[in-house]
Amino acid sequence: MINTAERLQHVREYYFSSKLREVRQLAMSGKPIINLGIGSPDLPPLESAVQAMIAATNDAGAHQYQSYQGLPELRKAMADFYQKHFHVALDFNSEVLPLMGSKEGIMHISMAFLNPGDKVLIPNPGYPTYESVTKLVGAEPVFYDLKEESNWEPDFDAIEREDLSHVKIMWLGYPQMPTGAKGTKSMFENAVAFAKKHDILLVNDNPYGFILNPNPLSILQVEGAKDVTLELNSLSKTFNMSGWRVGMALGKPEFIDAVLKVKSNMDSGMFYPIQKGATAALQCDISWFDELNVIYQKRRELVFTLAETLGCTFNRDTAGLFVWAKLPEGIGSEDFIDTVLYEKDIFITPGTIFGSNGEGYIRFSICVGGEKIQEAINRFK
Repeated sequence: MINTAERLQHVREYYFSSKLREVRQLAMSGKPIINLGIGSPDLPPLESAVQAMIAATNDAGAHQYQSYQGLPELRKAMADFYQKHFHVALDFNSEVLPLMGSKEGIMHISMAFLNPGDKVLIPNPGYPTYESVTKLVGAEPVFYDLKEESNWEPDFDAIEREDLSHVKIMWLGYPQMPTGAKGTKSMFENAVAFAKKHDILLVNDNPYGFILNPNPLSILQVEGAKDVTLELNSLSKTFNMSGWRVGMALGKPEFIDAVLKVKSNMDSGMFYPIQKGATAALQCDISWFDELNVIYQKRRELVFTLAETLGCTFNRDTAGLFVWAKLPEGIGSEDFIDTVLYEKDIFITPGTIFGSNGEGYIRFSICVGGEKIQEAINRFK
């Protein structure tokens, strides 16, 4: 018998990988499924990005292996984007590393900095990949609580009461997924001070900064943040390019070089036309975000109505592609979403997949047209 690696005993298949199979099977059987579960933008990318990608397919060398560091013009476009929107100065030759999506970056950073037995501070609730990747590399997840009464921000005093002697990385992600909490400059300042005090690499995962968020923030805006911080970002949500798989890691050269050592042994560079399309997207005018947010605001208002119809409570002042809603007292998240799936043919994400503090909550996606959201509302009338 050929056994799988022991590391697979500590992780399970990604929730959406397995649950969406079930949802697809229901749809294939004829069920009129409305999927409000996953944050995959349904709106088209910038036309200029699409045309740049298409045109680049005829460039010399377009179909050959590419640089592990990405095209210089893509790195420069990423650095310019951060300068324009966050007023953060980055050296595009040494402080910017294009990635095949920021999810790749979570694995690369973990492999670059973690040894077996190291500990990792992970938000609860938070993105499930932080935990699974930590386990895959043989490190130990240490969960820190995020609570609604604290606006889903870390309590650093409480974290400091724990044994931090073996903690190597702390994951943040603001605007926060799944709650939509926007985060604040002062919270980032506290996080950087905490990381410096305890020699911890702080990684902020920032793919939702421009969605329904008039004041986007980067942790790299904090003075001295580069000493202890990496930031991940992505074109998936901001530019409706999730299937293109374009992300970036940003930080001081020593950190970027460490990540590159891993990355260069795991892929052979991003497809050239995708890099050219991504470069065009990053050069867009601010009106792109304004137009997107008009659509998302209308959709979110409809989701608010749906959540109210289900007896949920929620915060209207959030960012990102989701509405995080609290169920009526005593109702379990997973039982509730299964009931809605099988009785109303609507898929909503249970809060429990993001951690134990997600019990009693559900998450709605706004990556669905307004007419579909209205249809979902009508199914409960």
